[in-house]
Amino acid sequence: MEPNLPDVVLWSIPAFVLLTVIEMVSYRLHPDEDAAGYDTKDAATSLTMGLGSLGFDLLWKIPILAIYMGVYELTPLRVPVLWWTVLLMLLAQDFFYYWSHRGHHVIRILWACHVVHHSSRKFNLTTALRQPWTSATVWPFYLPLIACGVHPAALAFCQSANLVYQFWVHTERVGKLPRPFEYVLNTPSHHRVHHASQGSYLDRNYGGILIIWDRMFGSFAAETERPVYGLTKNISTHNPLRVATHEYAAIARDVRAAGSWSERAGRVFRGPGWQPAPKPGAVPVSGEAVVSAPGRATVPASAPGRATVPASAPVRGTVPVPAPVRGTVPVPAPVRGEVPVPAQTAAPEHTR
Repeated sequence: MEPNLPDVVLWSIPAFVLLTVIEMVSYRLHPDEDAAGYDTKDAATSLTMGLGSLGFDLLWKIPILAIYMGVYELTPLRVPVLWWTVLLMLLAQDFFYYWSHRGHHVIRILWACHVVHHSSRKFNLTTALRQPWTSATVWPFYLPLIACGVHPAALAFCQSANLVYQFWVHTERVGKLPRPFEYVLNTPSHHRVHHASQGSYLDRNYGGILIIWDRMFGSFAAETERPVYGLTKNISTHNPLRVATHEYAAIARDVRAAGSWSERAGRVFRGPGWQPAPKPGAVPVSGEAVVSAPGRATVPASAPGRATVPASAPVRGTVPVPAPVRGTVPVPAPVRGEVPVPAQTAAPEHTR
């Protein structure tokens, strides 16, 4: 029999609206120059992404529920819905949420879904509503719970409760809480770190309700400096469709430009900042691009876990850079402030 559990998100909507209005008013009455605050277009984009995710989630739930129910019918195990088993299910769901969240940061095709939530350069309660439209990549992480006898409706309740809890941690108006809370729970301080784009903060604090998973598995970072929110390579659009799909488009460009099937697989399934190893004989140029095969320049991606710059396609007619000849005198790098003198080379042919 299907458990009769409340729709936590639906009941929480009035609280979402009230808390958001209070936060907006607080910025008007007590502005903070260092805080990211609110931007009208950014907040509207977040709200639009949230509303859109409701419709797309209904679409994705049809096949996902069919899979979950199939697994549930096949397993002989059953977990009854009692007050203490619900607490255990919440704990287990939060554990698997940690690994789902972490996976969506370290596998690029999954990051293409989750990057939406990190695409705002603001950090306020409307940021919590900036949800992806392609959340169909989340369901495999929870299959072990279904196989252990957790009813899909009970899992949905736990996921909703986790989502509702995370709403309030998207704010700069709450400082650090007393140490026992900071040690166990995901708090606004911990989640500010998670949304930051600084190198020391990247890919940290994945926990949903509890932060103890990050402490256990080595992904915890405390808030020690003011975060800079957004991506390492920010997008400059408020178009909801582009916000929802920009990383998928970047993956497609990188796959098209890839020179081998192993590179194509890496562009999809490795980390968001992954780059193929340079070919033997490749010569670094100014510490940035790597020139290997004639005319092919590979541009390193941004920091791990963030949007990348696709490699440029081979340019027909370009001249390869030869490897240094033994015995030649290397040309020193220009000193800051000096104008580098270009090497004397023959004029290149025009490319087509």
